[in-house]
Amino acid sequence: MRQYFNWKTYLAIIALLIVGASLYYTSELAGKLAVEEKKKVEELVSALKTLGSVTNTNSQENAFAGNVIERNTTIPLIITDEKDGIINSTNIDTTGAPNKERVIKDKLEEFKKIHPPIPVDYGTGKNYVYYGESYLLTQLRYFPYVQLAIIILFLIVVLIALSTAHRSLQNQVWVGLSKETAHQLGTPLSSIEAWLELLRDNELNNEAVIEMQKDLDRLKLVADRFSKVGSAPQLEEENLVTRLGSIVDYMQKRAPKKVTIALHHKEDDIPVNISGPLLDWVMENLIRNALDAMEGHGRIDITIANYPQQVWVDVQDSGKGIPAYQVKKVFTPGFTTKKRGWGLGLSLSRRIVEKYHHGSIYVKQSEVGKGTTFRIILRR
Repeated sequence: MRQYFNWKTYLAIIALLIVGASLYYTSELAGKLAVEEKKKVEELVSALKTLGSVTNTNSQENAFAGNVIERNTTIPLIITDEKDGIINSTNIDTTGAPNKERVIKDKLEEFKKIHPPIPVDYGTGKNYVYYGESYLLTQLRYFPYVQLAIIILFLIVVLIALSTAHRSLQNQVWVGLSKETAHQLGTPLSSIEAWLELLRDNELNNEAVIEMQKDLDRLKLVADRFSKVGSAPQLEEENLVTRLGSIVDYMQKRAPKKVTIALHHKEDDIPVNISGPLLDWVMENLIRNALDAMEGHGRIDITIANYPQQVWVDVQDSGKGIPAYQVKKVFTPGFTTKKRGWGLGLSLSRRIVEKYHHGSIYVKQSEVGKGTTFRIILRR
């Protein structure tokens, strides 16, 4: 279950608990206020009955009843006769309405849906009092939803801020690590180059020197790649077929004998603006991961598809595949399925493709036991 829970999940759960508690508490308050308002309406109905009684001659009772009616300045009321004819209304805003009678009739239909009417029996006939909810009660009912919207907005802002800070920290770690690696490689590379010069003095070492020089050049290229991670590279137009062909040749010589690496393309010239050394790094990383997944035997197919606005590069292997629950994590810094490794290869590859080449890289397809396909999309 740990794969489905992280700090974001717990933050969302806490927010939902706060909203739930707020909804419950506000609902309780609204219920209590609704009960109080009903009592006020019943008192008002009693006052109306007192004033409307022909047998009542007590001036104090009449004064008290009139006072009860006058104190109601919040609850909207509509008084009707037995045939739903509107006799009077109060606390209903009709300011600016072209047809005030229409507004009151609409309110009457609304009140009928909210509360049942309270009859006023005068002995000689009946009236009915329909009532709605006060402005305060209405606001109280809507308050939890406003609060929910505010909390969601707050969470979004917090998550964006934390995500931005996290990415910034990752960038600083990557840049610092890359710069330091390039710096540390510089000294031994210079020393190895000096030793190669000494070996060249003996003709018997020519073949070994040639191969060592190739590997030395490759190490220099690796150091150059690390040095470029922290700064925006200069993109230059290159033939992608030629560039990837050289990578395939290099990796094929260093792959197990039972592994075949093949490049497929329909066109021989596919010009794309790229940083050659950095794109080589991405391809080498994908091929190395594929070699690790195949455990000494299998096939790697690299397919280039040329379109007017984009170029697709698919790297397909016949390895052990990636479980579905891990597919979304493969580009996360620190995530690795290997016993040895820092889990930065695919994360750096994504940075190179997306940030420096303004393209995209993702797992197109993966099936356990059958293999994985990564797709790189480079824009024109």
